[in-house]
Amino acid sequence: MTETTTAVLERQLLLQFGERLRRLRKAHKLGMVQMAQQVGISRTTLAAVEAGDPGPSLGTYLRVMSVLGISGELALLAGDALQAAPAGSAAARSKRTRPIVQVSVTADTARHDAQDLQSLALHEAAVRLVRERPELVDQAQATLARWLGGRVSNTTSLWQEWQRILERRSWRKVLSRTRRAQELRQASPLITVLPAAVRERVLSDVGKLKKGVTLGATSEPS
Repeated sequence: MTETTTAVLERQLLLQFGERLRRLRKAHKLGMVQMAQQVGISRTTLAAVEAGDPGPSLGTYLRVMSVLGISGELALLAGDALQAAPAGSAAARSKRTRPIVQVSVTADTARHDAQDLQSLALHEAAVRLVRERPELVDQAQATLARWLGGRVSNTTSLWQEWQRILERRSWRKVLSRTRRAQELRQASPLITVLPAAVRERVLSDVGKLKKGVTLGATSEPS
């Protein structure tokens, strides 16, 4: 996998994991305030976890999992159940074939998940780039000024908000899963700073996720 593929894939996995936690909370008939109190975090932090935000710590995710009764899954992942058996042990001498574990990860096109992932991945790539090259913010501001200099449109209020975001470098406001963040990304001057090659890689990697990316062994090792 390329670095971009890995980044897009990791983002999709977090999004799906956050959605799973949200569904489990609802299955337990817990409101967000009640759940946040049980976990010992703010409602805002819980919302970030359920949105698959990479910002909250692993410990925060683990506490949410514990309240929902699925912390054992992390224990399984951290254990050695899937590692090779010690040399000389009965398991190592066994002639049975080792199990092959595969997981297919996809972005649901029916619910516009792929489109949201693509928009989010492009903006995360743009934010990484402007952090490395702050002068690119000036380029995004110049583009925004040209847009605002034209006729008034339905996106004018979004562009005006983008003025404040670019001035304050308020990147988290456009990297969340809120409805407003999605609207802002649709009217974004930020991704105009992305080189064409970076943009094409992100689009290509999201396209791969639409078809499904398989993780895990594909054949028995020789």
